[in-house]
Amino acid sequence: MNTKAIAVLAFAGAAVLSAAAGGCQKTQSSTEVVMDSEGSMATVASTGDDNLRAGALLWSQNCARCHNLRNPRERSDRQWDIIVHHMRVRGNLTAEEHRLILAFLQASN
Repeated sequence: MNTKAIAVLAFAGAAVLSAAAGGCQKTQSSTEVVMDSEGSMATVASTGDDNLRAGALLWSQNCARCHNLRNPRERSDRQWDIIVHHMRVRGNLTAEEHRLILAFLQASN
């Protein structure tokens, strides 16, 4: 198993433990690890929402190229709005990719 996969699995475990520890203000749902055909992984709430799933995959594919994947709970909705807007320009994201990634991050924090 490569280092990236181990780090993402550790992140997924930490996210689940963090949610179980309590203190969250948003309604909790179970999480799952999603993997695309290239082996990129992300955690996503099991809500059945295809947009959240797509946002999670885009986040893992685009953001992990240059950054370590961060726990979405580390930032507020407003902070993610600013960060993703800035990275849309830097990462050459389309408007749809920007919208999906931001929706995933804000739904996950």
